[in-house]
Amino acid sequence: MQFRDLKAQYNALKNEIDAGMRNAIESSAFILGKPVAELENELAAYVGRKHCVTCGNGTDALQLALMIWGVGAGDAVFTSDFTYFASAGTASILGATPVLVDIDPDTFNMSAEALEAQIQRVIAEGRLRPRVIVPVDLFGQPADYDRILPIAEKYGLKVLEDGAQGFGGNIRGKLACSFGDMSTTSFFPAKPLGCYGDGGAVFTDDDDTAERLRSLRAQGKSPTDKYDNREIGMNSRLDTIQAAVLLPKLKAFRDYELAAVNRAAELYTERLSAVCKTPAVPEGFYSSWAQYTVLFGSSGERGEIQAKLKEKGIPSMIYYPRGLHQQKAYADMKLSDEMFPNTLYATERVLSLPMHPYLTEEDIALVTDTIIS
Repeated sequence: MQFRDLKAQYNALKNEIDAGMRNAIESSAFILGKPVAELENELAAYVGRKHCVTCGNGTDALQLALMIWGVGAGDAVFTSDFTYFASAGTASILGATPVLVDIDPDTFNMSAEALEAQIQRVIAEGRLRPRVIVPVDLFGQPADYDRILPIAEKYGLKVLEDGAQGFGGNIRGKLACSFGDMSTTSFFPAKPLGCYGDGGAVFTDDDDTAERLRSLRAQGKSPTDKYDNREIGMNSRLDTIQAAVLLPKLKAFRDYELAAVNRAAELYTERLSAVCKTPAVPEGFYSSWAQYTVLFGSSGERGEIQAKLKEKGIPSMIYYPRGLHQQKAYADMKLSDEMFPNTLYATERVLSLPMHPYLTEEDIALVTDTIIS
């Protein structure tokens, strides 16, 4: 059994993917070829944004967006403590200070109450300028934008949606990657929409911002003269072959994969809700199930169950074994565990189970029967 079965997906889409890759190779337009523009147009239309600008990976996407706003030294960037390092690390790269926020224990996403408390703390201390909130759409579910966006407006902050795991999710029909002032996603292979390498994208509704993003991803070059660099940028472009892979995968994602992972999640929840805490999806929310993550009673119970799953050939993963405040890179910030009780609770108990559109009912039965037993 595979944790996320990319081979099964490839077998289902082999003809279309192979044809797209072959056409890209035959065109010899390996960088920013025609499929890249086609993909950007389809992605923008799908999520409901005016512009999509692809780039080399999801981390670069976050950094490019922060560069657009001139984020740097003295700025505070608020993000979740329970997420992948890039959500905070991109602020650090630019010289800004990430301010970590505890999570909601039910959804694993940023807590609106904890966010406002951290904003007020930073304002009271007076050392940093509150600039940007980076909510993370963790495990496929959009963050609590109903509450986060009004907080951002109240304190005059920008919102950058980190939709790396949330692509395809929605809140009352409004799709992930359409929230906030800008949004980003990742095409890392294991993401809801993944390529065969690295890739990412930034979404915006502003024409000037889109033009600057296209410049910044190519060393800050002029739109009319590639050897006239107007500002310091990055080398972060999506390869044509990756765009050719993503186009048929995007169609399958829309047509049936998203529905398939939601059916799998329903089966998991139906079978497991009596023995462990299953994922909470608030009313009006729809998840793309980047991960199906349950909570056990203790780290010991989790370890025992993970070992039994392994004995049966069933893969599982711990996302995440520690909060960002526990990372060695942020040791100098001297952040105490007491500031992040919900993150700590989650790190000790979470376990992610196999989840992908090609998961069979037999697979789900084997996973759940092993846990129940």
